[in-house]
Amino acid sequence: MADVVLFVHPHRHEARALAESTAGWLAVAGHRAAITTGDLPVNPGNGQRPDVVVSLGGDGTMLRAVDWALDAGSPVLGVNLGRLGYLAEIEPAGLEQALRMFLAGRLDVEERMTLDVTFHDGQGGSVETRRALNEAVVEKTVPGHTVRIGTTINGHPFITYAADGVLVATPTGSTAYNLSARGPVVSPHLHAMVMTPVSPHMLFDRALVLGPTESVELLVLGPRPAVLVVDGEVVHALGVGWTVRCRASEASVKVVVAGGRSVHTTLREKFFTSER
Repeated sequence: MADVVLFVHPHRHEARALAESTAGWLAVAGHRAAITTGDLPVNPGNGQRPDVVVSLGGDGTMLRAVDWALDAGSPVLGVNLGRLGYLAEIEPAGLEQALRMFLAGRLDVEERMTLDVTFHDGQGGSVETRRALNEAVVEKTVPGHTVRIGTTINGHPFITYAADGVLVATPTGSTAYNLSARGPVVSPHLHAMVMTPVSPHMLFDRALVLGPTESVELLVLGPRPAVLVVDGEVVHALGVGWTVRCRASEASVKVVVAGGRSVHTTLREKFFTSER
């Protein structure tokens, strides 16, 4: 008997309907299933961690499901009910087969690197840490103007950027905002960080690929404030003098991958549509 949690997008009726039908056949097969939008405890009521968390939505739902399941250490299986579905790669029609294969031990589980993102006001207060699967971004809040961000790598000053923002991405997140900002695509099997300026108003506009033991600090310089966004969620307004530190986390995310599919196959199918 397996414990399965179906994590649904709160505003997609098709996600709820698919979750209910999936919970039905799981019960018939002798498994336990719970449906949540993230409002339930991570354990399904019996004190045991879920054997798998099924994300029903788009990539945003997948990111929330991963964050919800991270402390329990449960693997996440993504079902795409959104547009792109790079993280949530399984289509709804293939859910039952994929879930049956996973419960039979016939699908692989990959461990993905995450980031610890710590921010503070520069005066010893307002310290908080968030975990990111994709990226952390310090970006502008005033339309039509850049924000100035000083960067430090391993405690050594690097460059002050005048840009729309600066992001620090994981290999998994290299195909998200980082890709839109013309950063490099990095295999999720690597442990690395990518620091990429977003629309920099300067000659040096290259991204940097950093090792997993390195750390990056982003300092908001005057005269304009910024905002911290982690995995697409606005986390906190950043005043002048606030800093954000990114480093590889000791915690990794477990992601269920479809049998026989490589990250390069998914990349080609999702982005190179002219070659389909």
